[in-house]
Amino acid sequence: MSIILRPVFLLFSILCLVAMPHMAQAQLLPATGGDEEAAEQAPDPYGRETPRDAVTELIRALAGQDYAQASHYFDFENADTTAGESDAQVLAATLQASLDAGGKLRSFSELSSDAAGRVDDGLPPDRERIGTLGDADSTPIILMRSESADGAMVWRIAPETVDALEGQSRDLQLTDSNIDEIEGGWAIAGAPIGDWLMVIGVFLGLFIAFRLVAAAILWLLRAALSDPPTNGLYRFLDAALPPFALLLAVIVFQLWGGGASISIIARQTALRYIGIAAWVALAWFALRLIDTVARTLTHRMEKAERRQAVSVVTLARRAAKIILLGIATVAILDTLGIDVTTGIAALGIGGLALALGAQKTIENLVGSVMVIADRPVQVGDFCRVGDVTGTVEDIGMRSTRIRTLDRTLVTIPNGDFSSLQIENYAARDQFLFHPTIGLEYALTPEQLRDGIRIIESVLQENEHVAIDWRARLKNFGASSLDIEVFAYIAVSDYAESLAIRQALLLDIYDRLHAADIGVAFPTQTLYLRRDADASEGDGDAAEG
Repeated sequence: MSIILRPVFLLFSILCLVAMPHMAQAQLLPATGGDEEAAEQAPDPYGRETPRDAVTELIRALAGQDYAQASHYFDFENADTTAGESDAQVLAATLQASLDAGGKLRSFSELSSDAAGRVDDGLPPDRERIGTLGDADSTPIILMRSESADGAMVWRIAPETVDALEGQSRDLQLTDSNIDEIEGGWAIAGAPIGDWLMVIGVFLGLFIAFRLVAAAILWLLRAALSDPPTNGLYRFLDAALPPFALLLAVIVFQLWGGGASISIIARQTALRYIGIAAWVALAWFALRLIDTVARTLTHRMEKAERRQAVSVVTLARRAAKIILLGIATVAILDTLGIDVTTGIAALGIGGLALALGAQKTIENLVGSVMVIADRPVQVGDFCRVGDVTGTVEDIGMRSTRIRTLDRTLVTIPNGDFSSLQIENYAARDQFLFHPTIGLEYALTPEQLRDGIRIIESVLQENEHVAIDWRARLKNFGASSLDIEVFAYIAVSDYAESLAIRQALLLDIYDRLHAADIGVAFPTQTLYLRRDADASEGDGDAAEG
């Protein structure tokens, strides 16, 4: 828990330090003259700073049938109408009725979140098209950026759209006395229950239908292929079709919901949050595709005995998943209306806190990159790292696990692992054959030369001994004539090298024994002699 709280505490401390000078400055500012600046920077009370905010708040007001609130999103000041306050509410109700009858609004993600709006839509800079009315001419719904009564620049429904709504209100015969009857029957969140059920039913029906089609395609492939799990096309479709069915359901639902004759509240809410399902489908598809590709590459690398590549694939798969989940999370938060720009900008401070509070974690991550890039060991290699000897079982993003000869599992953080001395036994291409063979001192010089030639012939005749071998008389030892053998066994497998080493030693011993050349063992010769002075003294005493 302390590891988690430390970065949070550091981040909180940094934010406090950053905020303190501004707080102190605010306390020192004079009270006079600051009201105008505060008024200029104050947010619009109706949330009309951007086209996205204006449409979102307008829909919220219409959902609550608060037409008095909704009337603040119409620019009556520049329109030709002479509508009063009650007439303005009628126009707001007319807009809702027109949208319910087949009008369209752009989805939440399509609306601009910039105070200046879109500049590439072919409209004047102060105009923004957000949809169409549900009339025969599909009159566009235009927002206009203008100055409100409070002096702030806000987005409101443009005068030309207001004039078109006034004509529709006469056709619909809406008045301030009957606008409360627009939504009849039981309603939830401003939309009839039947509309909500239709939205949910259509989406679920589309997803189930596409999911059954995907299952049928996979079933036909399993029936047609002899070994489906090993077929590349089947593995791809098995990973792609389930999330693709969800994505198709989202696309068809958006095409249907754009002009469906149901409540604009239910329709616009569904179109907004259906974007979450789209991101879930894309993330689901990408995650399954990453797993499928990683399994395929891992299988191929293992068959080719490229164990280090397996570690790289594993690390790349984990990193790709983390990045993908981060992107999906940011997209979903944006769909929910949470401002992610501020959070992304705060990553600079978060990076400082991370550097201060998670140095070891970063060190281990960098160590992982170094271990994989430098490739001192691979999964399956027998090695010695520091004072730990064993077989590498896994090279992860944080640590490396080694199975020791005692069958225990040692976990070494990659930051430490990359800084230790690593001896990789599995990387040997040859094994040193370096025994010292002691021959008896009782041999004649010719027998000693024969013994050396016998050892040389054994080395020369063995096909597994590299050509740079030698056998030389090295020392007159304490109890033997020492013949030093220096050669390499040209195999890479340790068990095989032990068998060849044994064969060489037995062959040398057999040939030496056949030539009646004995192999020495530690011996000592004890010489006894009588002291001359003592012997003479004993003789004189005897004569006396």
